[in-house]
Amino acid sequence: MAKTAPALRLLAQDAEDLAVISAALQDAIAKIGDIRWDAHGRTLTIACNRFRWEAGGKKGAGERVRSALQLGDVTGVQARNLKRDAKGAVVELLAIAFEPGEAPGGTVMLTFAGGGDLRVGVDCLDVVLADVSEPWATPRRPGHAV
Repeated sequence: MAKTAPALRLLAQDAEDLAVISAALQDAIAKIGDIRWDAHGRTLTIACNRFRWEAGGKKGAGERVRSALQLGDVTGVQARNLKRDAKGAVVELLAIAFEPGEAPGGTVMLTFAGGGDLRVGVDCLDVVLADVSEPWATPRRPGHAV
């Protein structure tokens, strides 16, 4: 039986850490309804199916795993070109980046395929990514135009 890579548990408190989480989440897919902003708790949580780039796999195949991304110390969230009224609509995450503002705060930008994005104002970077399920095989490996 093949040994799988361990579940990811990552914390980002600066832009370099966030770049690692961004790479791990490249091509993650989520439903709009799985994106939750808790204004009172000051958190944004996204449940997604993450492609396990770190697991390797043969060409054309791979694994996905259910993962949760949570941003803390959130001051506000703005969505652009996302179908917020369609809870079942699916989005594909391309990248996450930090735009510094008044230190230690700024904006976390989540960029999705198709031109949509979320701008998340934060008092500081406090981002956690955790795999929450066992991985499963997928016949489709994400591809990118060169």
